[in-house]
Amino acid sequence: MPETYRIHGRVSSEGSLKLENLPFEPGASVEVVVRSEERHPADERYPLRGTPVVYHDPTSPVAEADWHALQ
Repeated sequence: MPETYRIHGRVSSEGSLKLENLPFEPGASVEVVVRSEERHPADERYPLRGTPVVYHDPTSPVAEADWHALQ
């Protein structure tokens, strides 16, 4: 499978985009695909879609002090 490298940038006022520090060997053959990054209305409706979920200590007790039966 070919290696994929994604970079985000902005088109300059002259209509150009400069790519620097690419992780490929000099002289390597690459394919360049440029897509617009405009947000779609569905993205605005679900702004957290695609963001990573992280659980910090998922097995620890929750609100243990609120249980009157344990006191």
